[in-house]
Amino acid sequence: MKTTLIAAAVSILALSTSAQADPVRDATAKELPSLMTLYRDLHANPELSLAEVKTAAKLAAEARKAGYTVTEKVGGHGVVAVMKNGDGPVILIRADMDGLPVTEETGLPFASKIRGKTPEGVETGIMHACAHDTHMAAWVGTLRNLAAMKSQWKGTVVMVAQPAEESSAGALAMLNDGLYTRFPKPDYAIAFHNSAALPAGTIGIRSGPTFASVDSVDITVKGMGGHGAYPATTKDPIVLGARIVSALQTLVSREVDPLESAVVTVGSFQGGTRHNIIPEQALLLLTVRAYTPEVRKQLLDGIARIAKGEAIAAGAPEPVVKVREPFTPPTVSTDAYATQLKTLFTARFGPERVQDIAPTMAGEDFGRYHIADPSVQSVIYWVGGVPKDKWDAAQANGGKGLPSLHSSKWAPDAEAVIGTAAEAMTAAALDVLKR
Repeated sequence: MKTTLIAAAVSILALSTSAQADPVRDATAKELPSLMTLYRDLHANPELSLAEVKTAAKLAAEARKAGYTVTEKVGGHGVVAVMKNGDGPVILIRADMDGLPVTEETGLPFASKIRGKTPEGVETGIMHACAHDTHMAAWVGTLRNLAAMKSQWKGTVVMVAQPAEESSAGALAMLNDGLYTRFPKPDYAIAFHNSAALPAGTIGIRSGPTFASVDSVDITVKGMGGHGAYPATTKDPIVLGARIVSALQTLVSREVDPLESAVVTVGSFQGGTRHNIIPEQALLLLTVRAYTPEVRKQLLDGIARIAKGEAIAAGAPEPVVKVREPFTPPTVSTDAYATQLKTLFTARFGPERVQDIAPTMAGEDFGRYHIADPSVQSVIYWVGGVPKDKWDAAQANGGKGLPSLHSSKWAPDAEAVIGTAAEAMTAAALDVLKR
């Protein structure tokens, strides 16, 4: 009887251990050390938008090594890696590759010391200040996992390493270069972004608008220059520019419906060379954010109207208002697929690690993959990167003191981001492609 009870106990323990085994988590854990090595290399060697030559080559090599059919130079330096595994759905998994013109101040032993020039010719440090290096490392982890687990899925995986997300040019360039015609068109498209506002390893997800549209607007304010001692003989573009800046604030506060989200920020006011010279012109650089085409149009039309009206009031020439292209459209996570992924992630990671999140006024050109074909079910989600000690300290300080994305001091808990994201992305792909 005693022998029988022992045997039964061993059998139950074996079943329990088997039930707790998780192939996706185990596969990700196995890859994590080499993914961290890749991450540190990518972090130390960032490249700016439209210049991701070496970065793209590294990711293409990783995909080829895993058995994917790889095409390079799609829409610039984009990489498309395809693995077909029988009949079934097609899922597109995207990571972005570009760094930012930011001089790194994280103090990491593998901090970037790379310098370069922006398209405008400004010499600058270069840094993965938006942590796209974690996106790429998790992307490689996902493609490795899916290649090793081909017996568990059917369909097609399209891995997209996208250039120029920061300049809003990359997704559009790849689509214009035949992403949906030269390669299998996806039924689903997924991506993630690391978060500087969530604790490391936490997933944030929502359905509906997730990222805002982004427009960059230049206003060249014209005047008539002269001596600073004789302002009556001039038309001062500095004063006119200041009036325009003040009047622009009423677009959001007095013209847009208070229940709509909108932002008009003047990020740069350039004009003049000396204390005693009134210049011929000044330049205002704006960022404009909205969630709907209607509000976007209202803001852009209002900016042009205000600039012209203030110039008329000042008796100055009409300003030149230029809306730069390409703009970033809103990124919307489709309702049904976002709900499906939230359920999947909650079951896998537990409710304490999956949060409903609010939309952000930041921009992301991932939205173009759905806009190009609305039948594509599309979701982008967040993976928290704030290290636990820094998160706890910030909470004790009322949530203050954390560096944001694009900060020279942003150093996420890369292991938590990469491990969580690769596991989540692999699970999401298997959920779509399950046999």
